[in-house]
Amino acid sequence: MTGLAPILLVEDNPKDLELTLEALERSQLANQVVTARDGAEALAWLLREGEHEQRPGGDPAVVLLDLKLPKIDGLEVLERIKKDESLRHVPVVMLTASREERDLIRSYALGVNAFVVKPVAFDQFFKAIQELGMFWAILNEPHPPRPRGQPMTVIKA
Repeated sequence: MTGLAPILLVEDNPKDLELTLEALERSQLANQVVTARDGAEALAWLLREGEHEQRPGGDPAVVLLDLKLPKIDGLEVLERIKKDESLRHVPVVMLTASREERDLIRSYALGVNAFVVKPVAFDQFFKAIQELGMFWAILNEPHPPRPRGQPMTVIKA
């Protein structure tokens, strides 16, 4: 383990999952990539519930979240992340094939950090994933860590 925050990839389509993992691997990121196949599994991992109760502490560098997921869809996962005091600082990138305006509008209304439509062409998809991984795992300055349960300090002007 590198000590770097992992990337949480939430994707139910086996082909898209494989392509995304390959693109992230080719980016040579040192971050571990954790996968979840549905929204319920993603939330359990994030909240350290069920089989993920004993996972090491720390939040992901970014959540790459598909929109259309079984059990709990991506919009509901996003909503729960952004409503949770201890998770709302975690960047979430909606990574979806949906080009529907209502999905875009709803995602931003719920606090998504970026909305990326999966390119249809293989090489474009690969490049998009590599750039996403590089930005969120290396270039982006993450929110400072804080122990769970500790209130957030609010600075008033």
